[in-house]
Amino acid sequence: MGNFIDKTFTVIADILLKVLPASKQEKQAFSYYRSGMTAQSKGNFVEAIDNYLKALELEEDPYDRSYIFYNLGIVYAKMGKYTAALNFYNEATLLQDDFNQALNNIGAIFFYEARQAQAANEPELAKELYDRAGEYFKEACRISPDNYPNTINWLRVTGRISGNENL
Repeated sequence: MGNFIDKTFTVIADILLKVLPASKQEKQAFSYYRSGMTAQSKGNFVEAIDNYLKALELEEDPYDRSYIFYNLGIVYAKMGKYTAALNFYNEATLLQDDFNQALNNIGAIFFYEARQAQAANEPELAKELYDRAGEYFKEACRISPDNYPNTINWLRVTGRISGNENL
């Protein structure tokens, strides 16, 4: 299924690059972004990072830049480089403050780190990290509650939001 989606995306992207009015720089930025997404989907993370960074050098639109930062966050998270991932996700949210996916992914990293702290018998650190995760999860859920029913349930079960609290 992934190959079909990748091929379809590539065909549509090529058509859009030819049809839509865009500067040479914008087209080149999109081309690098598309190459980064292809490399990312194949697990070629170094190549993906290289392409995303080249796209960032050329892309001027803040909304488009936010997605480049977001994808860099995903790649670094998959590589286990959580500090770098957090930095890129934060950059994405600075450009798009209602970027619920980036906020959710920040929460997920803090949640993962909390579980690690819990496993290492560091309950104070675990609580602090769960609380940080909860803050990011709440914001993502407030922006797009239908996307995160399990997260909302976790927030309620852990007492981070009350049963009747609106997000």
